Amino acid sequence: MSEENIKRELEDKFTYLKDAVIIQRRGRMFAQVPLDKFDEVFAYAVKQMHFLALSAITGLDNRDGFEVIYHLNQEGKLLLNLSVGLNKENPQVKSVIPYCPSADIYERELMDLLGIKVSGLAAGHRYPLTDDWPKGEYPLRKDWKSGTRNEEAQNA
Repeated sequence: MSEENIKRELEDKFTYLKDAVIIQRRGRMFAQVPLDKFDEVFAYAVKQMHFLALSAITGLDNRDGFEVIYHLNQEGKLLLNLSVGLNKENPQVKSVIPYCPSADIYERELMDLLGIKVSGLAAGHRYPLTDDWPKGEYPLRKDWKSGTRNEEAQNA
Protein backbone atom coordinates (compact mmCIF):
# COMPACT_ATOMS: atom_id res chain seq x y z
CA MET A 1 0.00 0.00 0.00
CA SER A 2 1.41 3.41 -0.94
CA GLU A 3 1.88 6.33 1.42
CA GLU A 4 -0.90 8.24 -0.36
CA ASN A 5 -3.32 5.30 0.06
CA ILE A 6 -2.48 5.00 3.76
CA LYS A 7 -2.94 8.74 4.26
CA ARG A 8 -6.29 8.65 2.46
CA GLU A 9 -7.47 5.59 4.43
CA LEU A 10 -6.57 7.16 7.79
CA GLU A 11 -8.21 10.48 6.89
CA ASP A 12 -11.34 8.77 5.55
CA LYS A 13 -11.69 6.49 8.58
CA PHE A 14 -10.84 9.21 11.14
CA THR A 15 -12.07 12.55 9.80
CA TYR A 16 -10.37 14.40 12.68
CA LEU A 17 -7.03 13.38 11.11
CA LYS A 18 -7.76 15.49 8.02
CA ASP A 19 -4.54 17.45 7.35
CA ALA A 20 -2.86 15.76 10.36
CA VAL A 21 -1.26 12.95 8.32
CA ILE A 22 1.97 14.03 6.68
CA ILE A 23 4.10 12.12 4.22
CA GLN A 24 7.58 13.30 5.11
CA ARG A 25 9.31 11.30 2.40
CA ARG A 26 9.09 7.89 0.81
CA GLY A 27 8.55 5.32 3.54
CA ARG A 28 8.08 7.88 6.36
CA MET A 29 4.72 9.16 7.58
CA PHE A 30 3.64 11.17 10.62
CA ALA A 31 0.22 11.69 12.17
CA GLN A 32 -0.64 13.93 15.13
CA VAL A 33 -3.47 12.16 16.98
CA PRO A 34 -5.66 13.68 19.72
CA LEU A 35 -5.09 11.94 23.07
CA ASP A 36 -8.74 10.89 23.46
CA LYS A 37 -8.69 9.26 19.99
CA PHE A 38 -5.24 7.70 20.16
CA ASP A 39 -6.28 4.18 21.18
CA GLU A 40 -8.70 3.76 18.27
CA VAL A 41 -6.18 5.05 15.71
CA PHE A 42 -3.37 2.90 17.11
CA ALA A 43 -5.58 -0.21 17.18
CA TYR A 44 -6.73 0.42 13.61
CA ALA A 45 -3.15 0.92 12.36
CA VAL A 46 -2.04 -2.35 13.94
CA LYS A 47 -5.07 -4.56 13.31
CA GLN A 48 -6.45 -3.26 10.02
CA MET A 49 -3.45 -1.68 8.31
CA HIS A 50 -0.92 -4.28 9.48
CA PHE A 51 1.59 -1.97 11.14
CA LEU A 52 2.59 -4.92 13.28
CA ALA A 53 6.09 -4.01 14.45
CA LEU A 54 6.69 -1.36 17.09
CA SER A 55 10.17 -0.03 16.33
CA ALA A 56 10.35 2.39 19.27
CA ILE A 57 8.47 4.86 21.44
CA THR A 58 10.00 8.30 21.77
CA GLY A 59 9.15 10.70 24.58
CA LEU A 60 9.89 14.42 24.25
CA ASP A 61 9.65 17.33 26.68
CA ASN A 62 8.43 20.36 24.73
CA ARG A 63 8.54 22.64 27.81
CA ASP A 64 4.76 23.28 27.71
CA GLY A 65 3.93 19.58 27.62
CA PHE A 66 5.12 16.23 26.40
CA GLU A 67 4.91 14.44 23.10
CA VAL A 68 4.99 10.67 22.74
CA ILE A 69 5.72 9.21 19.31
CA TYR A 70 4.95 5.59 18.50
CA HIS A 71 7.04 4.33 15.57
CA LEU A 72 5.16 1.55 13.78
CA ASN A 73 6.62 -0.45 10.93
CA GLN A 74 4.77 -2.20 8.13
CA GLU A 75 6.68 -5.13 6.64
CA GLY A 76 10.00 -3.30 6.95
CA LYS A 77 8.98 -0.89 4.21
CA LEU A 78 7.00 1.91 5.78
CA LEU A 79 7.27 3.72 9.09
CA LEU A 80 4.14 5.33 10.50
CA ASN A 81 4.83 7.67 13.42
CA LEU A 82 1.75 8.30 15.56
CA SER A 83 2.27 11.28 17.84
CA VAL A 84 0.20 12.33 20.84
CA GLY A 85 0.53 15.44 23.01
CA LEU A 86 0.25 15.31 26.79
CA ASN A 87 -0.19 18.03 29.38
CA LYS A 88 2.64 18.76 31.77
CA GLU A 89 0.57 18.53 34.97
CA ASN A 90 -0.61 14.93 34.68
CA PRO A 91 1.06 13.26 31.70
CA GLN A 92 -0.50 9.88 31.08
CA VAL A 93 -0.89 7.43 28.22
CA LYS A 94 -2.49 4.03 27.99
CA SER A 95 -0.20 1.04 27.51
CA VAL A 96 -0.03 -0.40 24.00
CA ILE A 97 1.26 -3.76 25.24
CA PRO A 98 -2.02 -5.50 24.28
CA TYR A 99 -1.14 -4.68 20.65
CA CYS A 100 2.66 -4.75 20.87
CA PRO A 101 4.20 -6.80 23.71
CA SER A 102 7.61 -5.28 22.95
CA ALA A 103 6.32 -1.90 24.19
CA ASP A 104 7.13 -2.81 27.81
CA ILE A 105 10.70 -1.50 27.81
CA TYR A 106 9.81 1.71 25.96
CA GLU A 107 6.91 2.44 28.31
CA ARG A 108 9.19 1.94 31.33
CA GLU A 109 11.58 4.48 29.80
CA LEU A 110 8.73 6.99 29.49
CA MET A 111 7.97 6.56 33.19
CA ASP A 112 11.58 6.58 34.42
CA LEU A 113 13.04 9.32 32.27
CA LEU A 114 10.10 11.71 31.79
CA GLY A 115 7.64 10.82 34.55
CA ILE A 116 4.87 9.96 32.08
CA LYS A 117 2.42 7.55 33.70
CA VAL A 118 1.55 4.53 31.57
CA SER A 119 -1.79 3.10 32.68
CA GLY A 120 -2.11 -0.64 32.27
CA LEU A 121 1.63 -1.30 32.50
CA ALA A 122 2.30 -4.17 34.92
CA ALA A 123 4.45 -3.45 37.98
CA GLY A 124 8.09 -4.31 37.50
CA HIS A 125 11.63 -3.09 37.81
CA ARG A 126 12.56 0.39 36.78
CA TYR A 127 14.24 0.91 33.44
CA PRO A 128 16.72 2.30 32.59
CA LEU A 129 17.31 3.98 35.96
CA THR A 130 18.34 2.01 39.03
CA ASP A 131 15.78 1.11 41.68
CA ASP A 132 17.46 3.52 44.13
CA TRP A 133 17.04 6.55 41.81
CA PRO A 134 15.19 9.31 43.72
CA LYS A 135 11.43 9.43 43.14
CA GLY A 136 10.27 12.50 41.24
CA GLU A 137 13.62 12.93 39.49
CA TYR A 138 13.17 12.66 35.72
CA PRO A 139 16.46 13.30 33.89
CA LEU A 140 14.99 13.91 30.42
CA ARG A 141 12.73 16.72 31.57
CA LYS A 142 13.98 20.11 30.47
CA ASP A 143 13.48 21.52 33.99
CA TRP A 144 15.51 18.75 35.65
CA LYS A 145 18.65 20.03 37.35
CA SER A 146 21.68 17.93 36.51
CA GLY A 147 23.65 16.94 39.59
CA THR A 148 20.68 16.94 41.99
CA ARG A 149 21.13 13.22 42.57
CA ASN A 150 24.86 13.59 43.15
CA GLU A 151 24.33 16.36 45.71
CA GLU A 152 21.80 14.23 47.63
CA ALA A 153 24.19 11.28 47.68
CA GLN A 154 27.03 13.45 48.98
CA ASN A 155 24.83 14.92 51.74
CA ALA A 156 23.51 11.52 52.87
